[in-house]
Amino acid sequence: MRRFEFAVDREHARAVNEVVADLRRLRVLAISAAVGLGLGSGFLIWLNHPWSYLLAVAFVLGAATALFIGLYTPHRGRVDKLYAAGELVPAVVSETNGKGATLLALVNLAKPSADGPRYALVTRTVRTLPGHRPRTGERVPAVTVRIDRAPTSVGVSDLWQSVSAMPIAWGTRDLNIIERARGAIREVEWQLLTDNLDLAAKVRHADAKRLLLDPRQLPEELRR
Repeated sequence: MRRFEFAVDREHARAVNEVVADLRRLRVLAISAAVGLGLGSGFLIWLNHPWSYLLAVAFVLGAATALFIGLYTPHRGRVDKLYAAGELVPAVVSETNGKGATLLALVNLAKPSADGPRYALVTRTVRTLPGHRPRTGERVPAVTVRIDRAPTSVGVSDLWQSVSAMPIAWGTRDLNIIERARGAIREVEWQLLTDNLDLAAKVRHADAKRLLLDPRQLPEELRR
């Protein structure tokens, strides 16, 4: 896995990093749900009916799950940890509009247990891209954020269920760091994205929000 180390500017990331903002919203929703379910379970117990106790148990379990998510999210959402855990990948601006831009990224969906890489195209809509020019074809180095939504015992797979791209520019104001990250990515990867910019709309509207690439049609450098 290709890593990219740099000093994350936490103040800058809190202001512009949309992944961190999404995790912050998730935490607020989870804690609110935990409080609501906790109050609901208390009310059901107060009713003192056999059926209300059964519902109260379900509410308590739901509250415990929501509280765990709310407490775990800040640990998982530490921006420096996200950048350290991700793989450096290329992304290219495929479309711009008044509200932001769409990035087309090349990511490897394979887990460490897989036989080899499985490359796919994914898209991400962003509102801001500090340090970059908002134009089609702009090269945006990023790192991957990987998620398995289902428990590992359900449908075990060698591929990550969800992989998105988080721009390096969301973690630093330093243009030299962004340029160093851009240079650490092979030209063959940038060229592959540039050649497939017209697929961005297809990827964006796909059910899984990704398009697996046929290994046989990849450049030789990406087959290993």
